[in-house]
Amino acid sequence: MLHRESEVSGMLTAVLKALTRLVMVLALGAGSARAQAPEQWVEWGDRIHGGFGSLVALGIRIGLDASQRLGAQRRELIVDYTDGPNTPCACVVDGIAIAVSASLGQRTLRLAHARTEEGLLARVVFTHRSHGGSLSYEIPYEVLGLMQDINREEQAAGRFRAVMSIDPARLFRLAGNAGRN
Repeated sequence: MLHRESEVSGMLTAVLKALTRLVMVLALGAGSARAQAPEQWVEWGDRIHGGFGSLVALGIRIGLDASQRLGAQRRELIVDYTDGPNTPCACVVDGIAIAVSASLGQRTLRLAHARTEEGLLARVVFTHRSHGGSLSYEIPYEVLGLMQDINREEQAAGRFRAVMSIDPARLFRLAGNAGRN
């Protein structure tokens, strides 16, 4: 009987150690949104937006780019989003919110009521909360056609991969000061 209790105790210890490692991996992974697999981005986009289209993927791409350029971790960026005059939906901002962990409730995500000038799908300004560096991303309206083509040709994870593989110069223009103000 004592031998059997020892075996059970050993198995429980092994299971607890494995669970501890799993919890640590998950906790560390949650801290770095940049290291996610395409399927994870798709899952998050589907949960937040209600589906995963190429515009959500574009938002993720822009959010990750801004985080890298501004040296920001999760929750360190304030996002000011403005739609273009003919933008049919603000799907891009959901992808941005996912990528940088911005939210209306935390006041790190602000949606403008005004619209940008003609020719833009959106303008997004990222400001680093600590050092004040900022970047403005302008998404040309022509990008919408490219995103619609991707939606017709690809499924969710393929949409993510397709958007991530496009030359950034075709997707957005940058302006601003990424350094400390």
